[in-house]
Amino acid sequence: MIEINYKFNDESLLETALTQSGANAAHNNERLEFVGDRVLGLTVAELLYQMYPNEAEGELARRHAMLVSTETLAMVADKMNLINRVHHGHMTAGRINHMLANTVEAIFGAIFIDGGFDVARNVILGIWRDLAAADAVAPKDPKTQLQELVQRESAGALPVYEFLESTGAPHSPTFNVRVTAMGKTATGAGASKKVASINAAAALLKILAI
Repeated sequence: MIEINYKFNDESLLETALTQSGANAAHNNERLEFVGDRVLGLTVAELLYQMYPNEAEGELARRHAMLVSTETLAMVADKMNLINRVHHGHMTAGRINHMLANTVEAIFGAIFIDGGFDVARNVILGIWRDLAAADAVAPKDPKTQLQELVQRESAGALPVYEFLESTGAPHSPTFNVRVTAMGKTATGAGASKKVASINAAAALLKILAI
């Protein structure tokens, strides 16, 4: 269980951070999420700069992308037990992780507004320092891994990505992408075409590994 070691001066900020737009179109966490995303991104970038002094920009960028990804944020949200605290409207299975990730960012935005950057930074570092230290080698994103595998096994061929459709509400669509390589196909969904493509690549990697 992850605990946020911060006591709000203005408790209404936390309540807003826990309110998704599907539950309240006028008063929700979207603005706080916007702020929290920037605070988290900068804090993690600084953390990686300090922790990995010998890594190049590309390696740091891959670490950063993984550490601020929807998947990592959703994992943190799960350890915070946020699913039982968030106020949300109808939520499809494909959007739950996205909603939880946004909520974590909104909480950091609320802490920043309530207590300032240094306070928010310290809260984030208390959670992300161990996450950042978990991988000794900078990770490769699934699309890069898939491309390298296909090029190695198929004489330079490349995976083919195809946008299928978007589903869900217009203000928060879920994108669907299909990827084909080495005679196999997989699909992925996400809050953007980029995320959907990454998820499709990850799914195809699992199939090709069998």
